[in-house]
Amino acid sequence: MIKIGILGGGQLGYMFLQNALQYPCEISILDPAADAPCAPHAHHFVQGDFKDYDTVVAFGENLDAIGIEIEHVNVEALRYLKSIGKKVVPDPEALAIIQDKGVQKAFYVKNNIPTAPYFELDNWEDLKHKKATYPLFQKSRKDGYDGKGVQFLKSEADLDKMLQVPSIFETPADLDREIAVVTVADHLGNIVTYPTVEFVINEEYNLLDYLLIPSSLNKTITDKAEQIARDVVKALNSPGVFAVELFLNKDQTLWVNETASRVHNSGHSTIEGAYSSQFDQMLRTLMELPLGSTQLFTTSAMVNLIGAEGETGPAVIENVEKLLAIPGTYLHWYAKAITKPGRKMGHITLVDDNLEQLKQNIKQVNETIKVVSKK
Repeated sequence: MIKIGILGGGQLGYMFLQNALQYPCEISILDPAADAPCAPHAHHFVQGDFKDYDTVVAFGENLDAIGIEIEHVNVEALRYLKSIGKKVVPDPEALAIIQDKGVQKAFYVKNNIPTAPYFELDNWEDLKHKKATYPLFQKSRKDGYDGKGVQFLKSEADLDKMLQVPSIFETPADLDREIAVVTVADHLGNIVTYPTVEFVINEEYNLLDYLLIPSSLNKTITDKAEQIARDVVKALNSPGVFAVELFLNKDQTLWVNETASRVHNSGHSTIEGAYSSQFDQMLRTLMELPLGSTQLFTTSAMVNLIGAEGETGPAVIENVEKLLAIPGTYLHWYAKAITKPGRKMGHITLVDDNLEQLKQNIKQVNETIKVVSKK
């Protein structure tokens, strides 16, 4: 039986486990939190720091394959494990590119991947002396995620808001919408893509409302986006699941924003909506099995369950009975004990062949469900 280890035991690992436990494999999880969502469910759970070289090496030495559910792990340890014959997915060299946004942007330029114009500063204070054109997005080169490590600078008046870390500075997109393409590569170099995912924004609050797959965009745009995603993954030269996030500009040009070298929020509805989910593909790449089909059963949408404002404490979902009365609705709870404002606590997948009905169901979900703290 193949022994697989995953660095990280959060919600992505949790959803990976739900699929992987159906296969003849033994799963070990490494995570610093004793109460990580994966802790009660893995065959073996190790509490430890996945950023620490010795901890990662000790974790992986007796395993056959090692994967990740978070990028912020020790690459040098993964390089060593690969050198002694362990299967590492994604390849440590691809992960090293993704971990550093400066290296990642240079990778796009080198490989003729369209991306936003940018410049890089090791000393953020040098921006004061640079003849820059505003507005700019500042992105920390390392350790950013879910909008953390990003600062919008409207003008020189915002210089006091700068992140005080080595950063890249990007020209904002003339944004029509944000999209993503979940792309999978195997150990033989075969590459498949899921249909393009569309990020639908709630314009009233300027927040993500839901993710839609397939997108409502025309085939010319989606074909181009999916080809760009394949080009990115081919250039990374690594097996694994990759989420290539793109900006569609108002002139219909496409820029790659960034790439995640793991399963991703934008692919969650493939659990119910596709023949093989992104989590099933992750397992297949680790076991060197044939890639699954990315064909969709139906149109699907995904709504994040976010901790409500002013609510911190043991988590409770309000109105779950009303939620599950909506046809084609699936609840995914991430088993996090404590809710906090803005924390991802789960998601809802909705499926329906009728797009207008799907939108009505999404509206009903948003009006119904709420994550609060236990009183």
